[in-house]
Amino acid sequence: MPAEPAGSGAPSTAPSSANGSPVSSDLAHEPSPVSSPGLLEAGQVRAMFDRIAWVYDPLNTAMTAGLHHRWRARAADLARIDPGNRVLDVATGTGDLAIELGRRVAPGGEVLGSDFSEVMLSLARAKAESVDPRGVKPRFEWADALELPYADDSFDAATVGFGVRNFSDLHRGLTEMARVVRPGGRVVILEMTTPTRPPLSFFYRLWFDRLVPQIGRLTGAVAALVSRMRGSEENGTIADAYAYLPDSVRRFPGPEELAAEMERAGLRDIYYLLTAGGIIAIHAGTVPVEGS
Repeated sequence: MPAEPAGSGAPSTAPSSANGSPVSSDLAHEPSPVSSPGLLEAGQVRAMFDRIAWVYDPLNTAMTAGLHHRWRARAADLARIDPGNRVLDVATGTGDLAIELGRRVAPGGEVLGSDFSEVMLSLARAKAESVDPRGVKPRFEWADALELPYADDSFDAATVGFGVRNFSDLHRGLTEMARVVRPGGRVVILEMTTPTRPPLSFFYRLWFDRLVPQIGRLTGAVAALVSRMRGSEENGTIADAYAYLPDSVRRFPGPEELAAEMERAGLRDIYYLLTAGGIIAIHAGTVPVEGS
C-alpha cells in the first residue's frame, strides 16, 4: 500500500540493535537491506496523495486482503493508551489508525489525526462520522509532520501508520513525534519492510515489484478512461504512486536501523515486532522520564 502522506527521505545511521533494547518478532529476522533511494519531494508526495485519495482505501484492502486493519489494531495495542488519554496520529491519511485509537481512549479521551493532504483529511472526516458511538470520534486537521504545531508533552502517545517512510527528514519527523509526547508516553510506528528469507522473500518480490505496479497501472488506466469520458485531463498519478511504492519500501531502513533512528531521536526502551511473515514491522519507543 502507498504510505500515508508526508514527504520522502532515508537516514544514514549505521544499523545495530537499539542499545540492547528488547526485540520481539513473530518470525526470526535480520536487518533488511536498504537500496539506493527513489525519492519524491514533499510537495510531490502531497500532490500524489491528493490525486489518489479516492482509490486509496479500496486498493489497500485489495492488496492486503483487509489485514491492514489488524496491523493497525496491533499498533494501537503497543501505544499502551487508556480511557481519557490524548493521542496524536501523524500522517493519518484516511484516518483508519486514528479511528482505532479512538476506541481505546473512550470514554473521555481525545484523538487528533494530522496530515498535509487536505483530500485525504476530507475522506478521514467523512469516515469518522460513522464511528461506533462507544468510541471517541477523532478530530482531523492539517499539519506538517516535520513541524508539528503542538506543544511539548501535550499527548500521551503518538503514532504513524504507513507514513514514516515518506518523511523527507526521518530524524526530524521522529524527533517531532517524541517532542509532543509526555515523558513516559509512547511513540509507535507501523510500516512495511522487506523480508529477507525465502520463500517469502521471493513471493514478496513477485507481488511487490510486479503485481502491485500492475494493479496501479490498471487502476490508472480505468481512471484515465473515466477522465476522458468526462472530458477532463488524463491522470497518470495512480500508476506512478503504485510504481513508487516498491521503491519507497526498498530504500527505507530495515527494522533494526529504524530502531536505532528512534533511539537517536531520544526514545528509549525501543521494541519492535515483525508480523505478516516479516512484511510488516511495528516499532514502539518510550519518551524518557527525567532522571531515568
